[in-house]
Amino acid sequence: MYGVPLMILPLIGYNVLEFVFGGVDWQAPLFSLAMSSGAVWTATASDIFLLVALVFLFIEILKATHTGSGSIVDHILSTVVFVGCVIEFLLVPRAATSTFFLMTAIAFVDVVAGFSITIRGARRDFAVGPHGDA
Repeated sequence: MYGVPLMILPLIGYNVLEFVFGGVDWQAPLFSLAMSSGAVWTATASDIFLLVALVFLFIEILKATHTGSGSIVDHILSTVVFVGCVIEFLLVPRAATSTFFLMTAIAFVDVVAGFSITIRGARRDFAVGPHGDA
């Protein structure tokens, strides 16, 4: 599963919820918790969905720390997922939501972080000098 960008899972999940199950009220409260301060925190479908997307982003960032031939393919596929998100956001009315926009932003962070971490790791791996001094 190394070469598959995990950010495709939230994209597929969003589309399944919207187009197969007829849509989701992203602002609908799912549950509420009473806080110690006396305030009540209410989690929406959007909050939970974006939390899951952030967990996938974290895993993708961990995957980016490993350099190898498969990492280039993973970065290219992550870029394809991001471009797909942008196109869907711009062209599909059901994707023109804040939830989808933030998921697209998370996919963008995945692309930028993946390339940045890989480049930095490659510089470290190919450093010149007796102790890695360039």
